[in-house]
Amino acid sequence: MPEERTTIPALFRSRVEQHGDRVALTYKRDGAYHPITWSEYGRRVRDLALGLISLGLEPRQQVALLCENRPEWVVADVAILSCGAVNVPIYMTLTPKQVEYILSDSQSRIIIVSNPSQLDKVLKAKANLPVLEHVVCIECPEPRPDPAVISFEEVVARGAGWAQERGAAVLDERVMALEPDDLASIIYTSGTTGEPKGVMLTHDNFVSNAQASLVALPIDQRDLALNFLPLSHSYARTCDHYVMIVAAVPIAFAETVDTVAENMLEVRPTVMNAVPRFYEKTYARIMDTAAQLTGIERTVFEWAMRLGAARIKAMKAKRPLSPWFRLKYAVAHRLVYRKIHARLGGRMRFFVSGGGPLSRELAEFFGGIGVKICEGYGLTESSPTICVNPVDRIKYGTVGPCLPGVEVEIAPDGEILCRGRLLMKGYFGHEQETADAIVDGWLRTGDIGFLDDEGYLAITDRKKDIIVTAGGKNVAPQLIENALKTDPFISQVVIHGDKRKFLSALIVPNFEQLEPWAREQGLSFDSRAELVGLSEVHALVEQRLNEKLRDFARYEQIRRFTLLDREFTMSDGEVTPSLKIKRKVVGERYRDLIEAMYRDV
Repeated sequence: MPEERTTIPALFRSRVEQHGDRVALTYKRDGAYHPITWSEYGRRVRDLALGLISLGLEPRQQVALLCENRPEWVVADVAILSCGAVNVPIYMTLTPKQVEYILSDSQSRIIIVSNPSQLDKVLKAKANLPVLEHVVCIECPEPRPDPAVISFEEVVARGAGWAQERGAAVLDERVMALEPDDLASIIYTSGTTGEPKGVMLTHDNFVSNAQASLVALPIDQRDLALNFLPLSHSYARTCDHYVMIVAAVPIAFAETVDTVAENMLEVRPTVMNAVPRFYEKTYARIMDTAAQLTGIERTVFEWAMRLGAARIKAMKAKRPLSPWFRLKYAVAHRLVYRKIHARLGGRMRFFVSGGGPLSRELAEFFGGIGVKICEGYGLTESSPTICVNPVDRIKYGTVGPCLPGVEVEIAPDGEILCRGRLLMKGYFGHEQETADAIVDGWLRTGDIGFLDDEGYLAITDRKKDIIVTAGGKNVAPQLIENALKTDPFISQVVIHGDKRKFLSALIVPNFEQLEPWAREQGLSFDSRAELVGLSEVHALVEQRLNEKLRDFARYEQIRRFTLLDREFTMSDGEVTPSLKIKRKVVGERYRDLIEAMYRDV
């Protein structure tokens, strides 16, 4: 692993000098993609940084960033850090009260927001934020709703004026004064178990993690990355932003989460970071398409799927593939696999999966058809990546070996511990919580797992999510949920059963599959609420559950379930920015339905 200890602005400046005319960023606006070169990227960072300094921003002060993924996000991030200041990213989906809490707790002096909707959240809270002095708005409304509001372009113009009149010496001094161990960001956790805590990460945390990631996942300036995960999350922040700066890889921004499939066809990326929900939806689309096939086309598709599964089985057993098998696989690729690859852009070298556990069955399906998914694992507190499967040595069912410079140990109770340069400085303003999280230099991850004989880490479940039934059986719900989500009729699952006699589940069907099936069966319904209440639908899902769980232990079977007529969403506070379901929130929101499943038992 490279031992270079440096700062993000210093790294960024070196890339600008080395790759000036090459494309660094690409974004879509008004139906067309627009490139930004490294030189232009560097100029925008310089001007914004000087503009922020002209507003009185001092080193080690906090600047909040409430903005969707767009070029201004990464420009603002590097500009804030170049000033020697600290970036406090805020998720776009948070409520005004949640935004107020983060701004107050972090003592942010300036906030950069993207549009009038986000601006309104800040202005509602401004009276309770005496430290907040300036609100910089990218899409600034006219007339200005508050004297503290200033447009993003005005700040950039002020900085450009400074650069012409006084030069950039003050900014050069700020960048050169930065140390690797200086604070770079305070990232607030999702707060599923109380008020969110600010995770303090340094320049060296981010840089060392990005450098180490590139050992396992070699990419360079010939690649093209597509970003859609929220940059406010540590996963995308490091892996879609800082890794790409270190490797000088251009980034294309997806328009929205909903347009990713379309943007992949337009951009044709070669590498991409995503979360399990992305792969689940992609798999569901493939299966939906396959379900429409008939005759010889369906026969060929099923043959190709069996061949892919056989390939993975041979790879796991480390058996060489015979020439005859290779020939058949080439035919399957030409007839089936390459069509799937084309829907992913046609140039993808590999995907990375993080932010939550990926179903082994799903990973092996994609691996079988030649789509590499390198599953990794980490936490915000670890900058974030702890482990990742190397692109040339993927072991399905694991999150890979540790990154270079990272150590992992398994505590007596099975909890995963880690240490290295990736560990946070602590929780902002929470010394006791920091002491509880990092003991003798080891971060207590809260996850349960084990290391195999090759040093690959396998995650069993979250320590706090383990279900202990009334009969004393320990159940890891994520393993069961991941198995169920590979069924084409099931979209989301949350299992319950702690201190209960049996397991129950809240299930969101895949309505894109369920609705056509119901019509084919001649079932009558006017809404999804009516659809999930039909006895025929309940019987179908029960049958699918039994098939998917036939290899699980008796105490791991789902005895009762309730079908929901809507998905769990981020906007309703039920899903995190990395699309993990918030069990506590769902459990409280659907308490009556859960209790109903245990009545008369």
